[in-house]
Amino acid sequence: MNEVLSLRPAAHAGLADLLAQIRARRGEFETLRHIPRDIVEGFRRAGIYRAFVPARFGGDEISPAAFLRMIETISTADASAGWVASFGVSSTYLAALPVETYATIFRADPDTVFAGAMFPPQPARRVEGGFEVSGRWPYGSGSMAADLIGAGIKIEGEDAPLPRTAVMPRALVTIDETWDTIGLTATGSHDIVVDKVVVAPEWTFVRGAKSAMEDRIFRYPAMALAAQVLAVVGLGTAREALDWVRSDAANRASITGAPSPGARPHVQESLARAEARLAGARAQFFDIIETAWDQLAHAPSVDRETHIRLRMAATHAAEEAAEIARMAFVMGGTGAMVRGHPLGRIMVDAACVAQHAFMAAGTWTAAGAAMFGEKTPPGFP
Repeated sequence: MNEVLSLRPAAHAGLADLLAQIRARRGEFETLRHIPRDIVEGFRRAGIYRAFVPARFGGDEISPAAFLRMIETISTADASAGWVASFGVSSTYLAALPVETYATIFRADPDTVFAGAMFPPQPARRVEGGFEVSGRWPYGSGSMAADLIGAGIKIEGEDAPLPRTAVMPRALVTIDETWDTIGLTATGSHDIVVDKVVVAPEWTFVRGAKSAMEDRIFRYPAMALAAQVLAVVGLGTAREALDWVRSDAANRASITGAPSPGARPHVQESLARAEARLAGARAQFFDIIETAWDQLAHAPSVDRETHIRLRMAATHAAEEAAEIARMAFVMGGTGAMVRGHPLGRIMVDAACVAQHAFMAAGTWTAAGAAMFGEKTPPGFP
């Protein structure tokens, strides 16, 4: 990656070492099925979790494009690591909390790590002191090393299209290590389990709700950003795939005595097409993000058309990344079929990114409906 990352100098200097560690330890991560705490501490030092925290609370206040390039770069080392790091975006989700609660969290530690699971929202009973939360939620990515855990709840009498989230200390939550997958294996997306934890109302928020704070990042469309931080993992993973092909194909001799893969016209054509597709997907992705960010410098919100395009760009990037990783797998030949081969892992990881609901095929239908002024699902765009 050639982009200059918006990191503090000390963090920037340490990022290359962190990426080297991630690449060297991928097998360990897959065995653990989560990213270990020392790597998460490396993300902290790199500024991942303070990236969007306002400077008045001790954060770095960087732009969405700068953060997304950081996640893309980490994802070139390992998709699961990029996925877990992407939840540095969570300080923007938490901006829907009361301002006093947000300040309590981030003034104490601007590098606070938040993770959780929203669905299915579980009934929460009104009790003295707040809401009694109990239940089980799957897909708690990154929860193993979190400081705070969020869980989706529904409160009797509250009728909202988006889920309310209860925020709890990690110590009050049990992680049931159920995550066992062929892709994004080390994301630690286990079930979170809560039993009769009372959460004060001021420690709950509606995900995607408007923040009471007027910082530019908190006016950026929340659900679009949530999709973008995941889609960019696919772009980084596709970049890893093509870099691997270029390095390997130029040097590997054929067992049949045929020219090396890099000297074969069909491989050359496939690589050129894949590079062009990746460049196109990235250009569209970052262009609309920069457009939206520029709009927010001069207006309280992005316009409707830009908002829709933000969601479409995320879905397009994820789908293109998955296809590019598949093309790289084909370019790898029969050797890529061997269990544990990098191109097999990369192909499945990229496919799993595109499987996420934020980038699923239904987002195209929702975008088209929005363009026609028709009804769209809750949370879209």
